[in-house]
This record gives sequence, structure tokens and C-alpha cells, in this order.
Amino acid sequence: MKYYPVNLDIRHQPCLVVGGGAVGTRKVKTLLDCGAAVTVVSPEVTDPLSVLAAENHISLKRRPYQASDLDGVFLVIGATDNKNLNRAIYDDAKKQGKLCNIADQPDLCNFILPSIIERGDLIIAISTSGKSPAVASRLRKQIEAQFGPEYAAFLKLMGAVRKILLEQAHDPAAHRLIFESLIDQGLLECIRNGDKAQIDNMLISVLGPGHGYDWVCARGDDI
Repeated sequence: MKYYPVNLDIRHQPCLVVGGGAVGTRKVKTLLDCGAAVTVVSPEVTDPLSVLAAENHISLKRRPYQASDLDGVFLVIGATDNKNLNRAIYDDAKKQGKLCNIADQPDLCNFILPSIIERGDLIIAISTSGKSPAVASRLRKQIEAQFGPEYAAFLKLMGAVRKILLEQAHDPAAHRLIFESLIDQGLLECIRNGDKAQIDNMLISVLGPGHGYDWVCARGDDI
């Protein structure tokens, strides 16, 4: 099996989670973090899911799963400990051409969820194609040590610079050279060390006089 890697935009997309236990709760939180409109179907749910429902962050149906729950759904995740139910969810989703993931059963999935590392807008996905979640978890821990929180600020600043450049009449090839210059000058290390003065010098050197850290932040993303 060779998977096609893809990042999905699920903002405001209707997504269904069947199962209200610990696994289902984790899946719901990840979907919400990505802006999905989440519905949970389960006779019993965890306290966190009850709170999310009470605060109108999710739609909760406290009953057994029905095939009609898939109507209008973009993506479904099965997170129950009932193998027969998980198979039924997958079969129903396959008939309707839905994206379907059954937790811990890669043979009942048309997509799988990688182990991820998030640093703001930086997302690093690790997949063993369903062969060994333990290996993916070990690799995630190793990579987490290499990519600290400075990457979140780094990407925000680079995004702010890009936004400014797009407002100007620059050749895209020139943009690439500007970003490479900032990287080569050690912008990431300066952010890691909190060296605002040196960051200012770098921004001014590539963007021109007056284009320091505060100016870039004011014109772009809040950092």
C-alpha cells in the first residue's frame, strides 16, 4: 500500500465522529482545531465531549449510529471498540464515497492519520503507512526535539514579509531570493535567541530602510 499524502482544508466542513470515548475525544479535538463542524454520535460520551456539546462547539447525538448519519458528511471517523459497528461505518461510507478512517484498523480506511508535530503553521506529518504506530510515535518524539517553538514565530514573520512583498511589484523569483537571504543570514537563530536588533538589521537589509521588526509586524501577521 502506498498512500497519497495530502493536507485537507476542513474548515466549516461537516465531519462525523462515531464513538464518544477517549479515542473519539482526541479525534474531535483535532477536527475542531482544524475548524471542522463536528457531529458526534454515541450513546455514551466523555465529560470533555459533554462540555463541548453544552458550549455548542459540537453537535451531539446520544444514540447508536445510523447509516443516515453520513448524509451530507464530508469525512467520518469511527472510534468505537465494536468491530462489527466499525465495519458497518466503513461499508456505509464506502457506498457513499465518503472519506473514512476507522481508528486502529487501517484495512477499514481510505485515509489514515499520521503522527503530527505542530509548531504554529509548521506541520510535520510522520506515517509508517499503518505498519507501526509505535515507530511513528518514536520518530515524532525525536523530531520534536529538533523543531522548537521558535519555528512558529519564524513562520509568522516570514508570512508577514511575504504579505508585504505581495503588495509590491516584485518578481516572484526575487521573492525567493529574499526569503533565502533571510534564512541564510540566520533569522531562525535570531528568533530563537530573541535578538530583535539583529532581526531588524536583516529585515532592513532585504526590505529597505524603515522595514524593521515592528513595522513588519504592524503590516503583516501579529507575532
